[in-house]
Amino acid sequence: MNQGPVQEAQKLWGGRFSQSTDAFVEAFSASIHYDIRLYRQDIRGSIAHCRMLGRQGIISQQESEAIVAGLEQVRTEIDKGEFETNIALEDIHMHVESRLKTLIGPVAGKLHTARSRNDQVATDIRLYLRDEVETIRTALRKLQNALVDLAEQEVETVMPGFTHMQNAQPISFGHHLMAYFEMLDRDHARFGDINRRINQMPLGSAALAGTPFPVDRHWVAEQLGFDGVCENSLDAVSDRDFVVETAAACALVMTHLSRFSEELILWASPTFNFVDLPDAFCTGSSIMPQKKNPDVPELVRGKTGRVYGHLIALLTLMKGLPLAYNRDMQEDKEPIFDTVDTVSACLRAFGDLVPGIRARRAVMAAAAGEGFTLATDLADYLVRRGLPFREAHAVVGRLVATALDAECGLEDLPLETLQAEEARIEADVSAVLTVHASVNARQSIGGTAFDTVRAAIKRARARLNDADTSKVG
Repeated sequence: MNQGPVQEAQKLWGGRFSQSTDAFVEAFSASIHYDIRLYRQDIRGSIAHCRMLGRQGIISQQESEAIVAGLEQVRTEIDKGEFETNIALEDIHMHVESRLKTLIGPVAGKLHTARSRNDQVATDIRLYLRDEVETIRTALRKLQNALVDLAEQEVETVMPGFTHMQNAQPISFGHHLMAYFEMLDRDHARFGDINRRINQMPLGSAALAGTPFPVDRHWVAEQLGFDGVCENSLDAVSDRDFVVETAAACALVMTHLSRFSEELILWASPTFNFVDLPDAFCTGSSIMPQKKNPDVPELVRGKTGRVYGHLIALLTLMKGLPLAYNRDMQEDKEPIFDTVDTVSACLRAFGDLVPGIRARRAVMAAAAGEGFTLATDLADYLVRRGLPFREAHAVVGRLVATALDAECGLEDLPLETLQAEEARIEADVSAVLTVHASVNARQSIGGTAFDTVRAAIKRARARLNDADTSKVG
């Protein structure tokens, strides 16, 4: 867009004012530098509203057609970058209407019949977020598909599972990756649920009390792809729950991406050396030639705080506002715009990065047995031989202490040492005390056994291939 000269413009609301707006206040209160991105939604809503005015006989059909043609011309000018902005005109709504008046004359003033900027902006932001949410859901699906593909490759890659960042039990790397699939699946469903609440139309509520004109709100809602209309005019113009909900859902997406980022950063370090990240998503050091820094996961982890901050800003913005509209609510746009931009960018980055992850299988397998990760398997072995679990737990704990003193693993202790602690242990225990046996013993639904993970991947693919019935608009 071109920035036009900052000059006195005729305010569309200025009839009762005798003084011009202070120059600083004009710049301070203008929102056109960021709400210009709503122009398509604003013009789309205006066209539907204008056609309804003509259809209802509130304005003539000829006037309606002239206004619609003018709005389409304004949209074309903005599309082509030929549109000048001026902070004196404050926001996208007044810019469009002002330009429309220049193009078609005074009849442009009839467009604003039976509406207010209050219900207009509420409609614009709902149209905008409806589209953005679906874009995010598409990006989530892309990342989920990438995770499933990688998980399928790595079903039989074993690694240590962790609790408290301590080696806990051996697991399938594919199983670990599918945990993130489940997180993102909840995110996808959450956005679908939010979109059902976004997809209610405020237009026709006017400033706060409705309109005396015989408008057909349901017809306009149908033209704009809304599921229905907001039932209370006060709530319609002052509700930003859907903005906060979207920000909250985005914050959860970033939580999940940040957790994955943290693991990739650890796994890619020489200390772990579990994975190799694609070069295209890493950078080097200006001083240390050997470095390969996981910049993309680090940036995603860092951007998570930014999205959290926007959520808190939106909650704080809304917490003390009386009904109905207040100018404070202009401050909702920059946080939510940056939130959806950030989440979309992070999902794109991960959707492209994940297919390039390469597991260092031998390193992972070696680590999977370290730190006495087979201890629970030995306890389970004793339970199957009739020992109560708490007693089995104590027996194995003492054997771990013995192995620590001997500087070996449980599987390396001589059978006579094991039997000296618990006579129920027999020679067949050696078949239990292996990493692969441990992993494949856990066959319950949701477990890490190779066949169980393959079944989970099959179910996940079915979910991804199912028709998405929650889309709107």
